[in-house]
Amino acid sequence: MLKDITLGQYYPVASPVHRLDPRVKLMGTLIFLISLFVADRWPCYLLATLFLGGCIRVSRVPLGYILRGLKMVIFLLMFSVAFNVFLTPGEVLVQAWIFRITREGLLQGAYMAARLIYLVMGSSLMTFTTTPNALTDGMEKGLGFLRVFRVPVHELAMTMSIALRFIPLLTEEADKIMKAQMARGADFESGSLLQRAKALVPLLVPLFISAFRRAMDLAMAMESRCYRGGAGRTKMHPLRYQRRDAAAYGLLALYLGLMIALRVLV
Repeated sequence: MLKDITLGQYYPVASPVHRLDPRVKLMGTLIFLISLFVADRWPCYLLATLFLGGCIRVSRVPLGYILRGLKMVIFLLMFSVAFNVFLTPGEVLVQAWIFRITREGLLQGAYMAARLIYLVMGSSLMTFTTTPNALTDGMEKGLGFLRVFRVPVHELAMTMSIALRFIPLLTEEADKIMKAQMARGADFESGSLLQRAKALVPLLVPLFISAFRRAMDLAMAMESRCYRGGAGRTKMHPLRYQRRDAAAYGLLALYLGLMIALRVLV
């Protein structure tokens, strides 16, 4: 299961999406997430499917690699779908005891499933095609106007970048600890759900200790290099928009406009 955690991992490959400015990818992800909440019928989700599929194809990131991240939200997905299927009022199709499956519930469950799946896939695609450093620079540059309101933009971007960097490191560390304890007789896969949850306690303690140790080492390394925040700092590779970025913004605007038109007119 730990190998299925793909959030925060970068997939190095040469593609047009990888070469885009990180601000474009951040804005594109935000627009795509907004469009999923705008969608309320099947033509809208068809458009979202075509848009996401096109982005995945152009990014050259294997679809199977992206779908691996869905395994971590399978329980949330099943709960959300069941909640909508059984509790949405409407035309009853099947009824057994207190449970009713309605036509409207099936539609809402299908839309909710598609929305959650696309949320995970769209967010993962951004991290697969953007390095943590580029993501930090993009957030800091794109949200620079918030400095007027005394928002610590640089510190927030740095915090998110460090968090994304720690996800694969902690995943690898947890895998090593789990294999070491399994070699000593620990069992993480058999028994009831409660028993398996209790078996994870010996795994969490050394994992938290390792996480705090890594955080302390990182803090000492930053202090030894005289890191004092973003004031007066310069960039080795300043972000500059290219023609491909303008074209990407145009495609995003077209996609959002079509999504709104489908909701209003269809």
